[in-house]
Amino acid sequence: MRSGERGLSPVSAFTAVLFALLAANTAYFAIAGTLSKAIDAAAWLLLLVLFEAETRFGARLQRASLRRVVRMIRLAAGAAVVAATVGYVFENNALDALNSVLWIAVVVLLEIEVRYRDAVQRVRLMLSSVAACLYGGLALVVVMWVVRRQWFDAYDALLWLVAFAAIEVDLVSGKHSVNALTSR
Repeated sequence: MRSGERGLSPVSAFTAVLFALLAANTAYFAIAGTLSKAIDAAAWLLLLVLFEAETRFGARLQRASLRRVVRMIRLAAGAAVVAATVGYVFENNALDALNSVLWIAVVVLLEIEVRYRDAVQRVRLMLSSVAACLYGGLALVVVMWVVRRQWFDAYDALLWLVAFAAIEVDLVSGKHSVNALTSR
C-alpha cells in the first residue's frame, strides 16, 4: 500500500467479517432451516444493517422521506422478529423462542440506551445489571445448544453475541453516532 492510501481498519474489517458470516448464516437458515428460522435470521440481519447505517451514516439519512422509509423497514423487520418468535412457540421450539425473547429485550434495552442517554446515566448501574442478566441468559442458551449438540445454532447464537458485544463497546466508547437515531 502506498503512502496516503487507506485500507480497512481492523475494526472495519472485523465488522465486515461479522456481517459476511451473519449473511451466510441467514442464507443457510433460508435454505435448510424452518420458515421461522429463515424469517428470524433475515429480520435480525436487516435490523443490524439498519442500525449500522443509521449510526455510521446518519448525516446522509437526514431527508425526512428517507428516514420514514428506514423507520418503516425497521418496523417490518421488528414485526418479522415477533412473528418468528410466535412461530417458534407454535413449533414447540422453546429454546429458539427463549432466545428470541432475550434478544428482543436486549434490543429494547439498547434502544433505551441510545435514545435516552441523559436519563440512562441516572440508572446506569441498574441497566448494566439488566444487560448482564440478558447477555448471561443468551450465553446460557448457547451452552444449552452445545449440550443438545445443535452446533450450528450454538455457533450462530455465539456469533450474534459477538456482534452485539461489538455494538455495545462502540456505543460505550462513543464510536457510534446516535444523532440519526435521536433526531426523530
